[in-house]
Amino acid sequence: MPRALTPDLRLSHIAAARQQMLGQGTALSSPLIESWIERSWRRCLAWGQQPQHAVHFDVVNHAHVRRLQDEHQPLLYAAQHELDRLSRAISGTRYFALLTNAQGVVIDTRGDIDQQDTRATSIARIGVNLSEQQVGTTAIGAVLAEQRSVWLHRGEHFFNDNTAYSCAGAPLFSPQGDCIGMLDLTGIDVPERPELEHLAAQSARSIENALIQQTNPALLLRINWAGQALGSDNDGLVGLDADGFILCANQHARHITGLSTHPSLHAGDVFATAWQTLFDLKPTGNGVEIPLWSGLRIHVQAGTAQASV
Repeated sequence: MPRALTPDLRLSHIAAARQQMLGQGTALSSPLIESWIERSWRRCLAWGQQPQHAVHFDVVNHAHVRRLQDEHQPLLYAAQHELDRLSRAISGTRYFALLTNAQGVVIDTRGDIDQQDTRATSIARIGVNLSEQQVGTTAIGAVLAEQRSVWLHRGEHFFNDNTAYSCAGAPLFSPQGDCIGMLDLTGIDVPERPELEHLAAQSARSIENALIQQTNPALLLRINWAGQALGSDNDGLVGLDADGFILCANQHARHITGLSTHPSLHAGDVFATAWQTLFDLKPTGNGVEIPLWSGLRIHVQAGTAQASV
């Protein structure tokens, strides 16, 4: 697959894919690019976009910026510290971070943004619309469409105007399981760094966990499969109200327990144990193993939201 290739051969595969699909309009004869990129290109073509069309970025006024900041205050607050940590991790790489809402509109930025390069300043602005419909294939549009983390490099972007960018992205999910935005890491005329996909996904998990902390449940359960240690951002988190109803959960917890989006479930519907005993767990303890109704066993630790995230 493309990521295992040398840099020059990687770019030649991308160029061949562009020639076949975007130049000649033929189906790709071999896996020159990831399948989700091909799907994105096809969506762009279906909207009447062409690679040679000029890309126009929004003009943003102060009133629009203020509205966005007010509307997304919980997400901005939850992301603040993680974006600061992230900017340290990418310092010196010429990559920078963008936080968007579910529509692909930038709501925050971090990192070393070259103010002399209009390719950077055009996109690293609060309020600019970087959705797939607006600027074609990017990590932003692809993440929001696919709801998974991605990496794409140079010519994998749809428009010719955007082929200097390299970017990673990861989705952000609300405590109720909706995709509410994404985290993007972008560089311009930089070496390919596909490992940034992992960094973006890790930072997204931290932001999601901070959002769960903001819900302030009566009890927050850290969960993982039986035998797995607890105490990191890789834990599943499930928040309960005082009556045992599930208020919130992160994506890892949903994958472990099979929780759907917007669950109106009680803890007793998920955990095959007396739910009241979960409130008896000591926050400073090592946790216990309990069964799910599926028969699988998980490791559970309890504590307040503030102590557990």
